[in-house]
Amino acid sequence: MAAPHIPPLAAETLFHVGPVAVSNTMINTWLALVGFLILGYFISKKAALRPGRLQNWCEYFLEILLGYFDQVTQSRQTTLKFLPIVGSVFFFILFSNWLGLIPGTGSLTWQGEPILRPANTDLNLTVAMALVAVVSSHVFGFLSVGIFTHLNKFVQIGSVIKSLKKGPVAVLTALVEFAVGLLEIVSELAKVLSLSLRLFGNIFAGEVLMMVMLSLVSVLVPTPFMLLELLVGIIQASVFAMLTIVYMTIASSEPHGAEH
Repeated sequence: MAAPHIPPLAAETLFHVGPVAVSNTMINTWLALVGFLILGYFISKKAALRPGRLQNWCEYFLEILLGYFDQVTQSRQTTLKFLPIVGSVFFFILFSNWLGLIPGTGSLTWQGEPILRPANTDLNLTVAMALVAVVSSHVFGFLSVGIFTHLNKFVQIGSVIKSLKKGPVAVLTALVEFAVGLLEIVSELAKVLSLSLRLFGNIFAGEVLMMVMLSLVSVLVPTPFMLLELLVGIIQASVFAMLTIVYMTIASSEPHGAEH
């Protein structure tokens, strides 16, 4: 029995376009983007007050997604403001994960390397999406509460200066708040790390499991694991999207005590 082909941590390079290395995860990403463009074209072309079957299904899934997001934001208006980023992240993660489960894709190779590999098994992509999520939350924070108010959540130099006129207890309190603000900066970096590694680790582990099962027996037995991967794709897309909208909601809210 041949040893299972365990995918390496780094995505396999298929070919080069000039100095740019094209990996199999990039192919998966492009296919997902092209799929969304085609879907968006047909929906916009046939959009009507009396929706057809395609528009009806899309609106149905969108309403389900909006309902979950509303539980976090507590406002449909806020949800719609975050939807272009959070919704795009959700559907991209979901679709790119499911692409690798299409029967026959594992047998497509180029110079001995698989052509398709789930895009989120590439740590470069998951880090990039995590950066987009965290940076976007701060952009919404700047736009919602103002630049200085939002920055004051992290670097509270003004509070330290004002406390100098209020006595030693106030100074000590301000220094503690300043230290907590610095810890908040570290926590923002930790958000990027946790978001990217969580998504990468779960999807990569699922890919390894599928490769092992397919190498042992290629008929029927891997089917339950493929169904499990369908569920994992939904869960991971939901977790990433929900955490993103939580970060955006928190960053867009007024800091505690601002009303005083």
